[in-house]
Amino acid sequence: MSGHCSQAACIAPDEVGCLVGEASPHLCKHWQKKAEAETTGTVGLVEEGARLPWTGNALGSMDIGFLAGKARTRLVGLFGAAESGKTSLLGAWYLLLGRDICPEGMSFAGSLTLEGWENIAGSLRWNSMHGPTFPPHTSSGTGRHPGLLHLDLNVHEVRRDILFADAPGEWFSRWAVRRDAEDASGALWLSDASDVLVVVADSDALAGPRLGVARTNLVSLLRRVGAERRDRPVALVWTKGDVKVDDQMRQAVTQAADLALGSYRTFSVSMHSTPGQEAHNRGQGLIELFEWALTVPEMPFHRLAELQHERELLRQVGGVYA
Repeated sequence: MSGHCSQAACIAPDEVGCLVGEASPHLCKHWQKKAEAETTGTVGLVEEGARLPWTGNALGSMDIGFLAGKARTRLVGLFGAAESGKTSLLGAWYLLLGRDICPEGMSFAGSLTLEGWENIAGSLRWNSMHGPTFPPHTSSGTGRHPGLLHLDLNVHEVRRDILFADAPGEWFSRWAVRRDAEDASGALWLSDASDVLVVVADSDALAGPRLGVARTNLVSLLRRVGAERRDRPVALVWTKGDVKVDDQMRQAVTQAADLALGSYRTFSVSMHSTPGQEAHNRGQGLIELFEWALTVPEMPFHRLAELQHERELLRQVGGVYA
């Protein structure tokens, strides 16, 4: 059936059908047959309007403009190796918000990516068949940019749009070694776009049989983040905080962070509750880190522009950041 939808915001291609609830286009009250559209002068209206690719799943980098046009959007970037706990951290935050466990003065007001949040948080829930498990590994083969998860929060009576990046750890491992690695462009994009940087230290890996490799990779990542920081707020987060890390290893990582980052905040988080507080089931350090990521002051925009210009000049004269 030839025709057009009279609503510019409709994202359904004519040949596919209505994607906003109707079984087929001709059942929608906004659908116009070709002759009718020509009479009313609405032919071509869909082509002229902007189409919002909203599906409830994770957003892409091109979708940020839809949010930025409404208000200032904060992007929180999580940087860490594969299996370090980045996706689990995001899922835990979402589940705590669902139980109305959040920092004082904050409340959940909505999300454009509820399906995306459910995809990573569903594994952490109890069900009738088994207990909670970890979310599936974030694949590095499903696109060149990280999936962005959105939260609309009421922060002290002010609505804030927050984006969190769910990116595969393999990207960061390659980016730490070579800034412009072809198969790590997503990590490079995230390092440029993030307003808040969270570097993840995997306690389990730093205490395991391959602790030397884990330490080397983490130090490389810290150095890369330090080189790309540009005065933005940074946190070093020890995930799986219930795992005991040798004091010497912890000191070595801290010294590397001091040298690479200068000023930064340190957090320790765990999905396991503090002994004696298991009934509350809210983990350890999760809310404190969440509050910091949402409220820490960002660098003034004019200063960010100045540093970006300086960085580009340095790259042109000597490849300092290569």
